Amino acid sequence: MNVSRRRFLHGAAAGAGTTALAGGMLIAGAHADADAASGGGSDMADSYPFHGAHQAGVLTPKQRASCYVAFDVTAQDRAGLVGLMKTLTARARHLTTGGAPADLGVGQPPADSDVLGPDVPADGLTVTVSFGASLFDGEGAQGGRGDRFGIARHKPLRLAPMRIFKNDSPEPAWMHGDLLLQICANHPDTVHHAIRDITRHTRGAMQMRWKIDGYNSPPRPSGTGRNLLGFKDGTANPTGSTAADLVWVDDSAEPAWAQGGSYQVVRLIRMLVEFWDRVSINEQENMFGRRRDSGAPLDGTHEFDTPDYSADPHGKVIPLDSHMRLANPRTKPTANQRLLRRSFNYDLGVDTNGNLRTGHIFTCYQQDLVRQFETVQERLVDEPLVDYVQPFGGGYFFALPGVTDHRDWYARQLLA
Repeated sequence: MNVSRRRFLHGAAAGAGTTALAGGMLIAGAHADADAASGGGSDMADSYPFHGAHQAGVLTPKQRASCYVAFDVTAQDRAGLVGLMKTLTARARHLTTGGAPADLGVGQPPADSDVLGPDVPADGLTVTVSFGASLFDGEGAQGGRGDRFGIARHKPLRLAPMRIFKNDSPEPAWMHGDLLLQICANHPDTVHHAIRDITRHTRGAMQMRWKIDGYNSPPRPSGTGRNLLGFKDGTANPTGSTAADLVWVDDSAEPAWAQGGSYQVVRLIRMLVEFWDRVSINEQENMFGRRRDSGAPLDGTHEFDTPDYSADPHGKVIPLDSHMRLANPRTKPTANQRLLRRSFNYDLGVDTNGNLRTGHIFTCYQQDLVRQFETVQERLVDEPLVDYVQPFGGGYFFALPGVTDHRDWYARQLLA
């Protein structure tokens, strides 16, 4: 790293300290997003089914707007947690289906904020509920209370506080949480309406810990959407049955209630975009291993061309330390390490140094945190891109199995 680069990073790190971004690595264009085949979210459905074996918002095509909200659960006992899960289920079911809110009469506060008008549209909304390790261990906001809900022995096998890697710059205010909501929709006002509705109905049982809004860039000009470094993000995402086989937990060693859920990683990553914009296009493309304009691998012509690493064993065309080559070596031994990306861009304004507080909400789903995310992340330690990104927050979570019908509710098999 040269002197000018060090100076820039020193100043940016100071600014990041006041912004609160934490923990993650980019992994851009390596395991890619579920929306690759759908044009990066260009095919916006009006609604997605709420009931099913798995939650929506994982394999669902990526919508344009998102919000990630981590909560500390403040319910005092197991009965309170059960009540919270039932309320969350009812609100998510109503919001994702759409329809007119109840009329409570002129003497009561209105049942709905009316942000979306008198008849709430589904607008492609998905609400994905995940648990953090602290809900089982009692080490979150209710720290010191031990197994407060009597569920410690049923914790998913791999669920733990998010691991901090060598290049991370963790900020505690933006990390972990007892419960995470991933709320996605076709438009940002729908996302705002949903989080406002849910927090209104669950006040007293959970309290917001951190929140970040994201957006998905449309394909420009075609193919996959781009991240804020200008590169297509999610080109090689697994799709169809391959994705399902990598995402849904089916290990008999896992608790029975967890079958059909998925381990979720959220990594909040600041991108030093002003610094990045001073780097030559040749250096940028070598760091990613892809062409910026088309998204094609450096040995190919089109975005979805498969790189031929065997024909380039010394990395003369696609550098050995390029992001795509480290993240997804495309070998038989690494095939089951792939994961499903579902990431968004974010914009938090300006930091204290006058630099843009923008970046990446890296999100991925997998069967096994250690086999998949952590193994890939270890290969990415000290990659060239670390000079331009600052992971600062997020956490490890377990996305619950789906709500099967109108009698079911989130985590019923765990708590009933």
